[in-house]
Amino acid sequence: MRVGSFVLAAQFPGQGQGEALHRAVRSAEAAEEAGLDTVWLAEHHFVPYGTCPSAITLAALLLGRTHRIRVGTAVSVLPTAHPVALGEQAALLHITSGGRFSLGVGRGGPWVDLEVFGTGLKAYETGFPESLDLLVRWLREPSVAAAGERFTFREVPVVPRPSESLTDAEGPEVVVACTSPASVRLAAERGLPMLLGMHVGDEEKADMVALWRSHAQAAGVDGDAIAGAGHVSAGVCQIADRRTDAVESLTKAMPGWLKQGLDAHVTVDGRARAMRDPLAYTELLCGLHPVGTPRLCADRLAATSERTGITRFALLVEGSGDLAATVENVRRLGAEVLPHLR
Repeated sequence: MRVGSFVLAAQFPGQGQGEALHRAVRSAEAAEEAGLDTVWLAEHHFVPYGTCPSAITLAALLLGRTHRIRVGTAVSVLPTAHPVALGEQAALLHITSGGRFSLGVGRGGPWVDLEVFGTGLKAYETGFPESLDLLVRWLREPSVAAAGERFTFREVPVVPRPSESLTDAEGPEVVVACTSPASVRLAAERGLPMLLGMHVGDEEKADMVALWRSHAQAAGVDGDAIAGAGHVSAGVCQIADRRTDAVESLTKAMPGWLKQGLDAHVTVDGRARAMRDPLAYTELLCGLHPVGTPRLCADRLAATSERTGITRFALLVEGSGDLAATVENVRRLGAEVLPHLR
């Protein structure tokens, strides 16, 4: 089982953006010190929900500051990026880090980002498959041309080629954030592992894994690739000597962050959107994920893995909003939870 942290660089009420980013960097460094396997970095624009606008840029910084831990994006938003530019950056990090980089990608949302970056709503609504395929080709082939609806260009060489890395991997792994049957099928037909969100529980994640497997088999994906698919389950982790204390830490801090962060999202076309109740959502997350004593957290992770078949986790560890508490949370995750799982 591989357990990592999920870093949003969340800006809690009363905090500055620099404070949020400093906590993000320090918690990632602490994750390596604590023996975690991966740090997964989120990406958001124009909202305090997450103050990191470029997950791949922050990944580059952290790969340079660390020596062992894997660093991944969760996710780089494809509709607001050019897949070739993202592919070049991913290849660069794969080669220079000795293969420690993972590229997670997703559709994002119908946000004003699409207007600001000039890609438009169509890139979000229908353009994701074309962008994903172009990105994967860039990471796997020596030269690439495009003749699609969104991208058209002559054949050009891939420089640097990910396969030039002095590692066994031909290139960085690509993980796809999946929130619907359509996105599950998209990932499965390409044999790409899924990143499943923290808002869904074990039963739904198990169903999505089963659906992925069915679509992958129908598409002729290699059996070994299906059996070894490294899906990732996102969640929340807060450790305390008593479960009530862990829950209290999150219910005191997270609702304020969620309210100001989610309220700040603006749709590009003015469409109405349903908002979660921040306290109810926090309580839901506390019930779904490892929140409590070290033994409870270990049992919760083991139960999720047994039910879903997922063996990789990306756990939000900054839910208290406090730097010292976040670093201590990461330390306890490594020292008091991981030994139960290994």
